[in-house]
Amino acid sequence: MRKIIAALTGLAAAAVPSMAFAHHPMGGATPNTFMDGFLSGIGHPIIGIDHLAFIVLVGLAAVFLTRKYMAPLVFVGGTLAGCLLIANGTVLPYAELIITGSVILLGALVMSGRKIPTAVYLAIFAIAGIFHGGAYGEAIIGAEATPLVSYLAGFAIIQYLIAIGAGLVVERMWRASDATATKPRIAGAVAAGIGVAFFVENVEGMLF
Repeated sequence: MRKIIAALTGLAAAAVPSMAFAHHPMGGATPNTFMDGFLSGIGHPIIGIDHLAFIVLVGLAAVFLTRKYMAPLVFVGGTLAGCLLIANGTVLPYAELIITGSVILLGALVMSGRKIPTAVYLAIFAIAGIFHGGAYGEAIIGAEATPLVSYLAGFAIIQYLIAIGAGLVVERMWRASDATATKPRIAGAVAAGIGVAFFVENVEGMLF
């Protein structure tokens, strides 16, 4: 088990920095229509691999909580709040480091296989959600009300579907009944490895 986790984590850490993943749909252009906003909102959480890794982790963690279908909504709500904060001119300090750090933290908790209190997970979902949403908000600054609302709807819907989908994979395909199951822990290790890769890349960008 440890050898598998170490190998997959190392593979993720080695592969991610070499990939040029854009964080802004539509080439960075501000959405101007309802459909532009909606499609951009759907695209942002998917093409931002650090965001996608965290959303999957939310699903992996939430599936073993009592209210597994409600818990991901805490993260989604956090992202909506963070996006609106940025769109209204608020600055979130050290956002990229906190975003990648949140991937590492949640990945490590899932990888541990330990029973973590629901309140701890919900707090992580909410706080991390604000910073992930803040990153989403950078793509919508200056947009009018209609594309802004559709953008919010787009990324809220896709994030929830991804999280719930990850949970369904754990339950129905992997047949995992609790957090100690091997496959969810391996997935947590891979996601944590992605977080480490992006964290190191961000630190290097700040230093050099």
